[in-house]
Amino acid sequence: MFDLIPFEHRGKALNNFWDPFDGEFFPDLSKAAFPCRTDIRDEGNKYVLEAEMPGFKKEDIQINVEGDRMTLSANHQEQNEEKDENNHYIRRERSWGSVSRSFDISGIDAQRIEASYQNGVLHLDLPKVHEQKSDSRSIQIR
Repeated sequence: MFDLIPFEHRGKALNNFWDPFDGEFFPDLSKAAFPCRTDIRDEGNKYVLEAEMPGFKKEDIQINVEGDRMTLSANHQEQNEEKDENNHYIRRERSWGSVSRSFDISGIDAQRIEASYQNGVLHLDLPKVHEQKSDSRSIQIR
């Protein structure tokens, strides 16, 4: 199952040249700009994943499962435009953002994943695959 560790955290030391500085000189600004902080709890028969996605609407968020990989992604675009009577700009602002996280979900029953979104937090119930216990028995030879 690999404990639901996000794919982007695996092998970080191999991919990040500045790792020895541990973020002192070169902080990871991408996470500060559009955070998708995630908490994952093991509740016995399921994992509960909560991802903070402030500023996104439910319609902006996509959850895709492909094999043993689940990807959460969201895109948001907003444009405000105000003009005076001569169509000169008084104010024109645009903002957009996107975030994407992938998780290893081997050991999860992907058909039974349930999601909800409220107050900027995406909540996913990830039921574990029930291991089939082998019944011990004797087989008679005919």
